Amino acid sequence: MRKVQLLLLCLFISVATFAADKVIRLPKPNLNRNSEVMEAFANRHSTREYAAKALALTDLSDLLWAANGINRPEEGKRTAPSAMNKQDVDVYVVLPEATYLYDAKAHQLNLVAEGDHRGAVAGGQAFVKSAPVSLLLVSDLSRLGDAKNTHTQLMGAVDAGIVSQNISIFCSAAKLATVPRASMDTAKLKSVLKLTDTQLPLMNHPVGYHK
Repeated sequence: MRKVQLLLLCLFISVATFAADKVIRLPKPNLNRNSEVMEAFANRHSTREYAAKALALTDLSDLLWAANGINRPEEGKRTAPSAMNKQDVDVYVVLPEATYLYDAKAHQLNLVAEGDHRGAVAGGQAFVKSAPVSLLLVSDLSRLGDAKNTHTQLMGAVDAGIVSQNISIFCSAAKLATVPRASMDTAKLKSVLKLTDTQLPLMNHPVGYHK
């Protein structure tokens, strides 16, 4: 009986150890990274091969801030402009152990769904699953107006495109590999992330180090 209790205790400790963190507090973004704007544009290219190495938390922190972080705290405004400053684009961070929502105000990741959902982001393209992280861009059209209105949907798409470009240029400057994509298993992602009818997954970026 004592052996059984010991085994159960070990199993509990093991499960607790590998459970996804509910909150990941990100380091402050490094605003003094050495980079040249024109060089970043010149070197920008899409990459579909990634090194088998986890993305450092410092790199992920800087990437998320560049993508859609707050650069004017006193006004709460973002690195990425949005229609009427409605800030409709949310960035979900899909990691091997769980998927998180980037909280730009607190500069932290909040747990949304445990488990590896990179396959849903891949949408049939296996190379995506080799990237250590994927960023999923979701526009909440309810922040822009009538979600069924064509113009509202276009504004959401444009806003997501701006965040996507921020990601691409940062990755170029930081020597990270990425590719902007629109392919994904949208229905599965909406289910896993418990998105509402007005939350529309539009684009995603697998990100990693160059192979």
